[in-house]
Amino acid sequence: MNILESVLAATSDTAPGQPAASESSPETRLEPRTEPRTEPRTQPWTRQGAVYWFDCAGLTVREVAQAMNSLRARFITITAYQLPGTEGTRLEYHWDLAGRLLGFPFQLAANSIESIYDLCEAADWIEREVHEGFAVDFTGREYEPLLLREGDTPGVNLREEVKK
Repeated sequence: MNILESVLAATSDTAPGQPAASESSPETRLEPRTEPRTEPRTQPWTRQGAVYWFDCAGLTVREVAQAMNSLRARFITITAYQLPGTEGTRLEYHWDLAGRLLGFPFQLAANSIESIYDLCEAADWIEREVHEGFAVDFTGREYEPLLLREGDTPGVNLREEVKK
């Protein structure tokens, strides 16, 4: 199942294997689900609260952004977390599709990930904030001087220094 099929399956009220409402008509708005799913956990997503979390293994952030753009999903934000010890940083990309919140987590060992700014202009500000706050390098984009702390080093205030 590719990312588009996974997202459509997670946000559809149709039975597995049936076309989703958004497949038959791109203008169809999906109503928010009132009951949790009862299907077995064979899907590439997990629902936690109001968020459908997708397994991004084998996908790049740009592939996810292209898939979301093709579905006319709305980019919301990126949430960044410093993981314990030397585990790196976790970025969670949040998108809205017809009133449903979709989450795509990426764990960064090397503190860099491709930028999606050229695919989604709404990502500009949050990529810059994550760069400044957590020293994550969004490859493929240029940075202007720091917005929050002009002249400072990226990541000094929001990242905990790992003791060696």
